[in-house]
Amino acid sequence: MKKLLLLSFVLFALMGCESNSDEDQSSDETPLLAPTVEGKWLYDVTANLPNTMYEFMDGTRYTYYNDSEDYSVEFWESLNTADAIPGTHEYTFQNDTLTIDLNFGNVQILPLIFECDGDRINFQDPEHADRHNLVRLGSDCN
Repeated sequence: MKKLLLLSFVLFALMGCESNSDEDQSSDETPLLAPTVEGKWLYDVTANLPNTMYEFMDGTRYTYYNDSEDYSVEFWESLNTADAIPGTHEYTFQNDTLTIDLNFGNVQILPLIFECDGDRINFQDPEHADRHNLVRLGSDCN
């Protein structure tokens, strides 16, 4: 009986050690951050220079237009919410779906996939397969 009890104790202790070593290893790993829509995004258009930027901030989407000939990252970065066109839209991002309230009962629901380390939004909308994707301002996604 003592041998059985001793064997059970040893096995339990070994299993406990394995569990602790797994916990130690997982705590050393860098946790993966979930991609976010927060930030400034330009249309991903290859043939033309982008003239529209969207900024997603704290549940509000702001829209900016560029009517100059300066399409540099510095130009877009210099814009703030005072430069946005009048009228904002509330949004939520949950379970890889971006939902934008376009006001007056109109809602845009956009299933999406993040690409390029979270710097490109690939819209997965079967009804609008030609929809332009968005690229995070300042990213190096080609």
